[in-house]
Amino acid sequence: MENFTITQLREKLLSKEISATEVVEYYLKRIEDYDPKLNSFITVCNEESKIKATEFDNNFNKYKDSKLSGIPISIKDVYSTKDILTTCASKILEGYIPVYDATVVSRIIKENAIILGKTNLDEFCHGSGTATSYFGASRNPWDVSKLPGGSSGGSSASLAADLCTASLGTETAGSIRLPASWCGVVGLKPTYGRVSRYGILAMGSSLDSPGPITKDVKDAAYLLEIIAGHDKNDFTSSNEKVPNYSSNLEKINLKDIKIALPKEYLELQLEDGVRKNFLRSVDVLKQLGIKIEEVSLLDPKFGIAVYTLTCRSEVSSNLARYDGTRYGINGGNDISVVENYNTTRGEGFGQEAKRRIMTGTFSLSAGYADEYFKKSEQVRQLIKEDLDKILSKYDAIIGPSTPSTALSDKDAENPLFGELADVLAEGSSLAGLPGISIPNGLSNNMPTGFQFIGRHFDEQKILSLSYYLEKEIGKQVLNLK
Repeated sequence: MENFTITQLREKLLSKEISATEVVEYYLKRIEDYDPKLNSFITVCNEESKIKATEFDNNFNKYKDSKLSGIPISIKDVYSTKDILTTCASKILEGYIPVYDATVVSRIIKENAIILGKTNLDEFCHGSGTATSYFGASRNPWDVSKLPGGSSGGSSASLAADLCTASLGTETAGSIRLPASWCGVVGLKPTYGRVSRYGILAMGSSLDSPGPITKDVKDAAYLLEIIAGHDKNDFTSSNEKVPNYSSNLEKINLKDIKIALPKEYLELQLEDGVRKNFLRSVDVLKQLGIKIEEVSLLDPKFGIAVYTLTCRSEVSSNLARYDGTRYGINGGNDISVVENYNTTRGEGFGQEAKRRIMTGTFSLSAGYADEYFKKSEQVRQLIKEDLDKILSKYDAIIGPSTPSTALSDKDAENPLFGELADVLAEGSSLAGLPGISIPNGLSNNMPTGFQFIGRHFDEQKILSLSYYLEKEIGKQVLNLK
C-alpha cells in the first residue's frame, strides 16, 4: 500500500483487493509512528475516518462510483470543516469548530473522500516554512532538521511521508509550489477564481488560490476536476467550464508547443543543484520536441516588493475581524469553554501576524496609501501585462520552483524569508496565473522542483506538459522506515 496515488488506491479499492478500513488503519498507524517528529498534523480525525471507512466497506455498491470513495485526504487547517477543529495555526482560533464546510471541502465530501485530518501551516498562512505556527514548526520528512516550506508545509510534509493519499493546500504566492518543491511532491496553484475561496480563512483576498497537493500529476488533474468550478458563494469564482483534466493529459502535440524561459530566472542566485536539475529538465523537454526560447521579463524582484505591500495590506484588513471576537466550541456559543481565550490582536496573534498587520495598516493609512499601496497595485498591473504579453506568444513559462532546496529555522528568522524563497512564484501569483511544481531531482539528498506557469484558465496545458516531463524524469519517492 506504500505511496499509493489516488488512481492506484482507487483501483485496489474497487477491485476489493483492499478495504477502506485497512487503508485508514495504515495511514493512522503511520501518523502515530512518524508525525511526532514531523508535526504535520494539527488535528487527526481518528474515529471519524474509521467510521467513514466502515461505511464505505459496508455499503460498497452505494459508494463505489463516487470519485474519492475510500480515499484518505489531509486538509490544510485554513479550510472551514464542519464539526472539526479549524485553527489556521493560530491561538486566536483555539477551540473554534465551524458549523459549515468550505466549498472545496463540500465537494470532496460529496465524492465521499475520507478526511484524515487538518494539517499544520504558518499562522494564517504568514510564512514560507511552516515555522510561525502556534502549534510549532513542521519538519521536512527528507531531513527533519529542515523546514518543509510553507505555508502549506503540513500538507506537503504529510504527503511526502505517505501519511495520506493526497492533500489540499492554498497559495497566495508560492504557498503550494514552494513546499511541494521542498518536499518532493506535486503542487498545483490554479488560476485565481478557478477554485472557490468560500469557507477558507482569508489571507490575501485578491491572491488566495486553493489547490491540490498530490503524489503525481495525474492525481493533481483528477483532484482539480473535483474541486474547481463556479460557486455562487464566491463572487470571484469563474463560470469557466471545468475540463476533464485527467482524461486529457495526453491530448497534446508536444512538437507544436513553444515555451518561454526567462533569462532573469537564471540570473537569480540559484543553488547549484537547483540550477543543474533545472537545466537537465530543460534538455529533456527539448528532447521531447518542445521548442524553448529565452525571453526577458520584468525583474522578479519587483514581485517581492509588490507582494510585500499588497499582501500585507490585505492581511491587515482581513485580520481586523478577529479583534475582540470569541471563537470556541460551536463558534463560541459555549462561553464557559472560551472565556479564557485570548482574542485580541496583542494577545492572540503571533509575532509574524502582528508584523504583517502593522506593515499593512501603515501602507493603507491616510497620507501613505497613495505612496505605497496605490503604486504597488500599479506595478502589479505592469507585472500582469508583462506576463500576459509573453504568454500571448508562448504556451507556458518555465523556471525552477524556488531558488534553493529546503532551508532551516535560522533562515526563517529573516522577516523577508518568505518573499525571497517565493521570488519565482510571486509574479505569476500577482497576475492570477496558474502554476505547477513537480519534483525534478535531488540536490544534496533534498528534492528540487520544476515549474510551469500557464495562461489564465489553461491548467490543462501545464498539467499535460508536467505529465510528460514526469514520465521522462520519474517520480521522487521518500520511503520512511
